[in-house]
Amino acid sequence: MNEDSPHIAHLDGRPATTDDLAPLAFSGHAHFTAAQIRDGRIRGLDLHLERLRSASVELFGRALPEDVVRARLRTALAAAPAADLSLTATVSSTAGEFTATEADLALLVRTGPPSTGPGGPLALAAVEHERFLPHIKHVGEVAKTHLLRQAAADGFDDAAFLDREGRFSEATIWNLVFWDGEAVVWPEARVLTGTTLGIVRRQLDRLGVGQRTAAITPDDLPALAGAAVMNSWTPGVPVHRIGTTELPAAPRFLETLHRAYTAEPPTVP
Repeated sequence: MNEDSPHIAHLDGRPATTDDLAPLAFSGHAHFTAAQIRDGRIRGLDLHLERLRSASVELFGRALPEDVVRARLRTALAAAPAADLSLTATVSSTAGEFTATEADLALLVRTGPPSTGPGGPLALAAVEHERFLPHIKHVGEVAKTHLLRQAAADGFDDAAFLDREGRFSEATIWNLVFWDGEAVVWPEARVLTGTTLGIVRRQLDRLGVGQRTAAITPDDLPALAGAAVMNSWTPGVPVHRIGTTELPAAPRFLETLHRAYTAEPPTVP
């Protein structure tokens, strides 16, 4: 591992070597969670732990114990050069891919510089795409980068996905969220429930802010009062256009999303 690199990787609680990382370089059968750490603390720790547990059970038939995961997160944070950073925790099988052999689970924790995402507002291309196992945050998704680059070549900042029923679901690395002028509207579709989305939803409930789930199609966009995307970087980046439809600026909507996120108390793993 290059000591001058801003990125540090730990495999199963120890610094990862080149030999450790080589088998993972082309691994596509794995899942992960991503988080922003501030002052050594993380928001929505319970959501990250549950994401890792449930995805491991579905992909591998078992999961690492929670105390082991937390200990390995703490080890990685203790070795990081700063208290503010980005973190990804990836679970894979030591048996590798293309085999049904039972094997141990490995946890790779990688830290790097902190991020807050783009400032926006963003213009999103509307493209037909459905991810495989959309409820799992898994690796090896070439379509997301391909569709992002295709959207950029067409003059957009990123891409939003339409499912086979013509409903908006999510974006490349983002959850979509809309505003009807009074309530937060979540797309009704098969999506990855992001940890930031989970934080915002439960804090909106506590703040008494209205929210609902509805099928949103391109034809519904003109009646909406705002749109945004969110992920582990940020609880809300404004979206001013999807496809050819312009969307109004909605500063109260964005402020509400950020207020809900910051209402979540950060904790130590």
